[in-house]
Amino acid sequence: MIIECTSCHARYQYDEERFERKPSKKIKCAKCGSVFEIHNPAFAATPEVSAGDATYTRRVETRTRESEPPETTAQSPLPERDTGPVQTPQLPRGRRLSLAIIAGADAGTVYRVEKPRITIGRSGADLTINDTEASRQHAAIEVRDQLVMLEDLKSTNGTIVDGVKLTEPTELQDKSEFQIGGTTLMLIVTEEA
Repeated sequence: MIIECTSCHARYQYDEERFERKPSKKIKCAKCGSVFEIHNPAFAATPEVSAGDATYTRRVETRTRESEPPETTAQSPLPERDTGPVQTPQLPRGRRLSLAIIAGADAGTVYRVEKPRITIGRSGADLTINDTEASRQHAAIEVRDQLVMLEDLKSTNGTIVDGVKLTEPTELQDKSEFQIGGTTLMLIVTEEA
């Protein structure tokens, strides 16, 4: 689903599975930092159906009151338009994704991306780099089939693509380079034999 920040109107793709069966969630905008609430479309009630559905609606409302503070303002819905199927994180079929470290202490190292979301950082990350300028959990790469997104995880020194510090998730292409601290990495996409 596509969500939109109520303050700066930045739009993001949000995986509905991240609701974890809750009717709504509070999200922090990566661009402006404001917190806003999004609603799980699986909990949308249809009031003009039968009495059986009305019981279900009451149960959902009770569950909402127990798990979340009451909503004070109505959130305006996004304009409806077909944005195509919402993709969940998954690796592309027939392609291999790798991250090559091309500058820094670990230059020459190649890391094969084997799961749809990986973290990069100094320690406790999927890809650990020897770089004192990198945060422990510095950045994340999320793969949605052919779409590869790079996101800074509120690191101290930021993540840089084409000389610009990231403020929101950014799409990477084959041979895209990005910088974490003093380390430069390159995304490499190859066809599997």
